[in-house]
Amino acid sequence: MQFEMTVYILRCADDSYHVGSTKQEVEARVWEHNNLPIDSYTAKRRPVVLVFTESYDRILDAIARERQIKGWSRRKKEALIALAYEALPELSRRSHLMPK
Repeated sequence: MQFEMTVYILRCADDSYHVGSTKQEVEARVWEHNNLPIDSYTAKRRPVVLVFTESYDRILDAIARERQIKGWSRRKKEALIALAYEALPELSRRSHLMPK
C-alpha cells in the first residue's frame, strides 16, 4: 500500500490564500474547511476554493513543501497556482532586491 500526502492551496472568500497538507482525500479536507465549526483561519474566510495540489509519497517531503510555500510571497504563490514554474526563481530573486 502506497502512502500519499497532499499539499494544497485554498483561495479564501477574502482573496487570501491558505496553505495546508492532509493525509485524507483533499476534497474531504476542503469540505471540512468550509463546513466544520472550528475556530481557524479559514472558518472566518469562507467559502474556500481549492486552487492547487501536489502529492507526496513521504510525509516529511509534504511537510517541508507546505512550510516552504507558506513562506512565499503572494505573487510567488500565484505563479505556483498558475503552474508558471519558470517564474518562481525570478520571484525569489526580486524579493531580495526590494529596497528596505
